Amino acid sequence: MLLIADTSDWVSDGRALAEKMREVHCITGFIQIGKVLAHALRENQCQKIQALVFVGDAMEEREETLFAIARELGARGVPVFAFEEGDHPEVSRVFAEIAKLSKGAHCHFTPGAPRELAELLRTVAAYAAGGREALLANKTGAAAKLLLQLPPR
Repeated sequence: MLLIADTSDWVSDGRALAEKMREVHCITGFIQIGKVLAHALRENQCQKIQALVFVGDAMEEREETLFAIARELGARGVPVFAFEEGDHPEVSRVFAEIAKLSKGAHCHFTPGAPRELAELLRTVAAYAAGGREALLANKTGAAAKLLLQLPPR
């Protein structure tokens, strides 16, 4: 799936973000994960990015290219949270390596499970805003337990 969305101004309000996310839609086509990672790297030069979330179910790009950008994001303190819809061994391997190189996390969620994805996104938002301390305050969820395994930033 290819995510189709124009870039927008940064938002810090959850309602504004939800409104922008309602405008996003997907179509079939060539995945462009490298473009997303490279865009985050460029944006981080202008304004510090606390975390990058990528949600996907496929990977058709050269993994070496993705790994190089992920390594650079990790060096700049931008963890990538790669959430995989489903469980595809090759995709899992690449998403897990992107997460590892960037000091982020990879996990699966069940296709069509909006509550599960919503929990993952809320937990990453808490982590981005308040670091490990925010996760420790609400460590009961599966997503929080996953992210608490990350090394301190």
